[in-house]
Order: sequence, then structure tokens, then C-alpha cells
Amino acid sequence: MRIGLYGGSFNPAHEAHRAASLLALKKLRLDQVWWLVTPGNPLKDNRALPPLPARLARARAVANHPALVPTGLEAGLGTRYSFDTVAALVRRFPRVDFVWLMGADNLASFHRWQHWRDIAALVPIAVIDRPGCTFPAMASPAAAALARWRRPESEAAALAALRPPAWVFLHGLKSPLSSTRIREADPSGHRAAVSQPSEPTTPSIR
Repeated sequence: MRIGLYGGSFNPAHEAHRAASLLALKKLRLDQVWWLVTPGNPLKDNRALPPLPARLARARAVANHPALVPTGLEAGLGTRYSFDTVAALVRRFPRVDFVWLMGADNLASFHRWQHWRDIAALVPIAVIDRPGCTFPAMASPAAAALARWRRPESEAAALAALRPPAWVFLHGLKSPLSSTRIREADPSGHRAAVSQPSEPTTPSIR
């Protein structure tokens, strides 16, 4: 089974998250994409972050696809950093081929993540382009450090089965949406959109 791991605050989840996930499903030939709705991003100020159950409820409403699985499993695992989450999942599901999914904006700051090199050594990575982010991403310290392991986009379908480090840069996503812009444009509307409670869950592997 091939599963994409798409981490973030999802504050709020929006159509660009869904579009990026569907793009990854198609180009990487994944069976599922798990949205790892984090309890709190260690690199951000989380004081105004809505509760996890509310963000999960919004994420499930936006995902609306049987292969897109929003989950709060990090809360259950007790992990704070992405590396710890990925390492725990790789240990728990040794027969699953995981791929880490990230937007190009995250590649630009990837070198600031805790154990980022270890993430790249643990699972293949797919970077999904975003408008205005291509150059900062490809000029980033992480992109330079991992350059020799980059595979052409034409080989994206084989990425999940490759031994890491291995990564591809996926094009095709045109949406300019971002969670930050949504919050800035309508903060009261955002609070209303994430008001419905939902319990964190861990997906099952069949």
C-alpha cells in the first residue's frame, strides 16, 4: 500500500490542500493521502490556533474523498515533530510505502525543521509547487543539500517504492489559496467554519 503523509496545521483546511492531495494521488499513484492535522506547529505561534477537533471537522468536510483521510494521529502518538511522527508510522506499518508530501513553500524552510535530513533519509518526498514559491523552494538550503537525489517528474509514479533519499518536484497545482490568506480575509468566518467538534482518529490499514 502507498500512502502520502501531508502534515500541517490546516488552519483552516481549504481547496488547495485538496487539490494538492489529488495531484499527489494521481502522479505518485498513491492509495491514500493522510492529512496529519497537527496539535501545533513547533515553528509557529500556536496561541490563537483553534482546537484540534474543530480543525479536523473542517478538514474532513473539505477533503470529501474516500482516499483523503484527515487524522489527528499525532495527538494520539504524542509526537511534536514531523520526524518523530514519520518514524513512528514507519515502525508501526512496515509494509506500507510512505511518501512525505509538502508544498514548495515548506521546502523553502525545510532546513529549519527538526531532523529534516533524517526525514529525507526515512521516506521519499514529493514537493508540490505553489504559485510564487518555485524559486525560493529550489534556491533553498534543503533543495541544494538534496539535489543529487532529485528524480525527474516523469518518474514520480515510482517514487513510493524508491529507497530514500529520493524526491520529486510536482507541477500542475495553480491555486493561490493559503490558510494564512483565508484567516486574514475573514477571521470571523474562519472561526465559525471550524466550530464543529470532531475526535482525533488513527486511520486503519487494510
